[in-house]
Amino acid sequence: MGAAGQTTTGGFLDRYDEALARDPMSAFGLVREWMRTDWRDLFAELRERRPVFVTPAFTVVTRFADVAEVLSHESVFSVRAFGPRLDAALGGPFMLGRDATAMNWRDRGLMQVMLDQRDTERVRELAGRVADEALDAAWPHGRVEAVHALFRHVALEVCATYFGFPGPDPQTLSRWTRAIVTDGFANFAGDPDLQAASAQAGADMTAYLRDRLAELRAARRAGERPPDHVFARLADTVLPAGIGVDDERIVVNMAGLPLGFVESAPGAMTEAVEQLLLRPEVLARAVEAAAGPDPARFDAYVWEALRFNPFFKLLPRLCEHDHVLAAGTPRATLIPAGTFVLAAPASAMFDADVVAEPDAFRLDRPAHHHLFFGHGHHACLGVHPARVVICEVVRRLLLRPGVRLLPPPEGQVVRSHGIFPDRFVLGLGGEGERA
Repeated sequence: MGAAGQTTTGGFLDRYDEALARDPMSAFGLVREWMRTDWRDLFAELRERRPVFVTPAFTVVTRFADVAEVLSHESVFSVRAFGPRLDAALGGPFMLGRDATAMNWRDRGLMQVMLDQRDTERVRELAGRVADEALDAAWPHGRVEAVHALFRHVALEVCATYFGFPGPDPQTLSRWTRAIVTDGFANFAGDPDLQAASAQAGADMTAYLRDRLAELRAARRAGERPPDHVFARLADTVLPAGIGVDDERIVVNMAGLPLGFVESAPGAMTEAVEQLLLRPEVLARAVEAAAGPDPARFDAYVWEALRFNPFFKLLPRLCEHDHVLAAGTPRATLIPAGTFVLAAPASAMFDADVVAEPDAFRLDRPAHHHLFFGHGHHACLGVHPARVVICEVVRRLLLRPGVRLLPPPEGQVVRSHGIFPDRFVLGLGGEGERA
C-alpha cells in the first residue's frame, strides 16, 4: 500500500530501469506500450514510487497537485512546441499556440463571447435530435457503428448548425480535422506525409472559411436575417481597428473550433459508453437516470465513467525555464529548461491524496476533480457546448433498449494512430424489440 493509500502492481519501474541501462530506446518503447495498455497500473506505481518520472527524453507528472501546477503556469510550461504545426496548417498564428500573449488573451476572450454559455440548452436539444435520428436509422439493423454513424455524425452536425461551419460536406470537414489534429498531436516522429496532409487540409479549410465569411457578409448587406450561429456572430461583430481582429483572425479562430471538437467529443463519448457498458450494475442505474427528468443526474454517470478512461490521458508541455516542481515537498524536482513534460490528468484523477476512493464509481465528486477539459490557462474553450453534447448523445443512446458490447473483435474499439476512435460497433435491442 502506497503513501496515497493505493495498492500498486509493482514492477514497471524496475523493468524500466533495467531496460534503460541496456538500451534507452527499448526503455522508452516499454513506457509507450504501458501507457497504451496498462496506464492505470503504471500511473499508480509512478504516483507511489516516482511521482515526477524523469527520463532522458521526457518527464511525466502524475500527482494531482503537480499536474495542476504544470497546467496553471503557462509562462513556465508552454504549448510553444505545438504552435508551429497548427500555424503551418492554418496559414497564420493560432491563439492556442501563443501562451501568455496579447493575441491569446484577445482571441480567446472574443471566442468565449461568441460561444455563449446560454446556448447550451439549444445545443443539447440539437445533439439529442440528431442522435435520435441516427439511432432510428440504425435500429432495424440491431447494431450501430457508434463512432462515425453516431458520435462523429452528431459532432459534425453541431459544427454545421451551431458553429456555422458545415464544410463542403461532412465527410470533407471530418477529413480536414483528422489530418490537422493527427499531425499536430500524434505525429511525434515528424512523418512528412502527415505534415503534407495537414498543410493541404489547412489550406483547403481556410480557403473555404474565407468564402463562407464573404457569403455571410454579402447576405447581411442584402438585408437577409443572419443565422444564429457562431460564425454569423463573428461576421457581424464590429471591433475597433486597433484591436487587431481582421478577417484572417476570424478565419483562423473559426478553423480552431472543429479542431478542438470533432476529435475530442466523439473520443470522450466512446470511452464513457464503453466504461458504462463494462459495469452492468452501474449501467442499470445510469439507464434509470437517463429516463428521468433531470439531465444533470445522468450527466454525473458520464463524467465518472470517463474518469476511468479519459480520452486525453497526457497533456504535453515544454518547460521554458528552470523550475522546481512541487517545491517544499519530498518529491520536489528541478525541471530544466527545454524539458518535454507530460502532465497526466488520467493519473491525477486517481490520486487518493485528493480524490476520495479513486477506485470506486462515485457520483458525488466535485467538478474541480474532473480534468477532462484541461485546467488553467488552456482549459477547453468550448467546454459548455462540449459538455452537453457528450452527455446528451450518451443519454439518447442508453435510452435505447438492449445497448450492449459485442464480442471481440467486432465489439472492440479500433483506433487511428493509437489515439482516435475509428470504429466501435454496439448491439441494439433484441429481435422482438426491433420488430
